[in-house]
Amino acid sequence: MRRPAGPSRGLTPILRLLIVIVVLVALFVIFGLLIQSCASTSKHDSYANYMDNVGKIARGSQEDGAAVANALTSASKAASISSTLRGIADQERQNVKQAQSLDPPGPLRPENEQLIEALQLRVSGVDGLARTIDVLAPKKTTGEAALLEQQSDKLLASDVVWADLFQGPAKTVMSNEGVKGVAPPDSAFVANRQLFAETSLNLMLSRLRGASTGGQVSGLHGTNIVGTKAQPGNQTLTTGSENTITATPTLAFVVTVEDSGDAQEVNIVVTMTLKKDGGGKAIVQTKKISVINPGQKKTVSFTGINTSGYFAVKSHLDIDVKPVPGETRTDNNRASYPVIFSLG
Repeated sequence: MRRPAGPSRGLTPILRLLIVIVVLVALFVIFGLLIQSCASTSKHDSYANYMDNVGKIARGSQEDGAAVANALTSASKAASISSTLRGIADQERQNVKQAQSLDPPGPLRPENEQLIEALQLRVSGVDGLARTIDVLAPKKTTGEAALLEQQSDKLLASDVVWADLFQGPAKTVMSNEGVKGVAPPDSAFVANRQLFAETSLNLMLSRLRGASTGGQVSGLHGTNIVGTKAQPGNQTLTTGSENTITATPTLAFVVTVEDSGDAQEVNIVVTMTLKKDGGGKAIVQTKKISVINPGQKKTVSFTGINTSGYFAVKSHLDIDVKPVPGETRTDNNRASYPVIFSLG
């Protein structure tokens, strides 16, 4: 006799089991990817937040560097300059404290120490300049420029430390860590190295000694316009005949100014005025040369000039250099160029 047949098992239970296993595996994979994504986002945010805070310090320190240059090229007395420099050094000390309080991601801790070192060099250099100027300004001393250079070398070194020991290695660390879209900020404290050249430092001290007595530095003072060019095209403009200039979106007038005296001059104001011969509103721009030494030539560029209303209209481009204190000859401080603009 046959036993009663039970319900057919078939493959249904096995399929169900396989589906459950596949679903669980997929869930594990999804959860793993989510955890990995969250970790990656957390790492990126950690580096980004750190670099944002470094950026604030970098900008503040760079502004301090510009303030140092402004103090050294001003016509103030030595005591005033040294006082200003001490105030800037105090501001840099605050930057040091902020850098020391940062919490960098673990791999960037050595680079953060180099960041602090760069800022400490800036404190030492600025404070050293203030003390040295106080000592040297009253009377001429043998090798005085070298004493100032010793302090300014610290400022130059701070830029090297920032770029080569913080910024560069930080990029490498983030690349190795797979952090993208985050860049370590730069911070150049010395924008014009010429300020700390031996000749410039000697001339600066001479200028300060003259100011301290209420007089002028002995010798000839003056500047003159060497020439003006229209860019692009490197077109030299002439005052005696009409200059046809092709107007382009990148039009610029580049003026070369020379220190024609035998003293260092500072804060030279150069003004460009473009006006139609028939009248109307003129285009006026002003630039400044922070410092220029005897016999040296420097250029200023006037850009962003909208000539839309000047096409085929006779006009004049006037360049004026403001006389420096003690300058007696000023006829070479102004040049007027007849111009007419074309579309090319």
